Amino acid sequence: SLVIRGEKDEQAVLCSKDKTYDMKIADTSNMLLFIPGCKTPEQLNADQASCNIIHSQIAGFANNYWELRRCRPKLKKLRKLLMEDPYEGPDSRKDQTLTFSKYTTEDLLNLIQASEEEILHQLRVIDACKIEGRYWRILEFDYEMKLLNHVTQLIDSESWSLSKVPLRTCLEELGSLEPTEMIEHILVSYGRKHIDDAGEVYFEMHEDKICRAIAQMLLQNAVKFNLSEFQEVWQQSVPEGMTTRLDQLKGLALVDKSSRPETIFLLKVDDLPEDNQERFNSLFSIREKWTEVDITPYIQDLCAEKQTVGALLTKYARSSMQNGVKVYNSRRPIS
Repeated sequence: SLVIRGEKDEQAVLCSKDKTYDMKIADTSNMLLFIPGCKTPEQLNADQASCNIIHSQIAGFANNYWELRRCRPKLKKLRKLLMEDPYEGPDSRKDQTLTFSKYTTEDLLNLIQASEEEILHQLRVIDACKIEGRYWRILEFDYEMKLLNHVTQLIDSESWSLSKVPLRTCLEELGSLEPTEMIEHILVSYGRKHIDDAGEVYFEMHEDKICRAIAQMLLQNAVKFNLSEFQEVWQQSVPEGMTTRLDQLKGLALVDKSSRPETIFLLKVDDLPEDNQERFNSLFSIREKWTEVDITPYIQDLCAEKQTVGALLTKYARSSMQNGVKVYNSRRPIS
């Protein structure tokens, strides 16, 4: 089936089970006739001798049609809705008052302009979880870090390999501190699930994702951070055996190489506008000139099917050379 989605103030999109299309009315010079019970030449009797004239009633006509163009699903709203009330844990007083909106899969299908498969994939990308088996929620960041800390401390105390963290033991050891479904959710979010020959479930932890989350925790409390000091504190803060690298922070933080000493600050791609032009306006208001390496993580998600970052930059930015390096600035004045 096909579904048209969009609220009254949004441009309508058409969704199949797994794709989203922009809808535009296109005019045609050929008039389209609607004939009930119309038969194509292939359906008519091929015997030329018994040809009859068929009298048909024309029920209507049209001079235009809907032209569909595959587009990016409009998924920014999904995170925005779920961030209205992030989940702070079972003991949260706020959660017990039930004054906020809760969203089921059905609710999200009615509100988000994307196909069902694209919405469900994005829910996995943003690490949303189902509470009470029905409602989609995003964990409040401090609560998520608390859960992750429980898991990493247990890994450390048990001297487990980061590539083989047993689910059953985690649930047994940490179940008295937090709900078991929350412990399992953190393992799913920050690890890859495996089942060994004996049928035991274990997780291979994602080093880059854990390092990235800890960097976010450190950066969110400072406007700017001295880069070398940050790198030192960051490495000391991650679980033993993990190595921090700046390329783990693509789309999360930006290094300012022009300041002395160099600094780093939080800049999340999730917080930037979804519209192409607005996104570029926002980026050029933060920094006048960008190298392709720096800007790519912040515009990669804007690329349509088969479109490259280079093509986006050609359309929305102007290039020039600065100290032998190609940089990009805005095509229009930024107010």
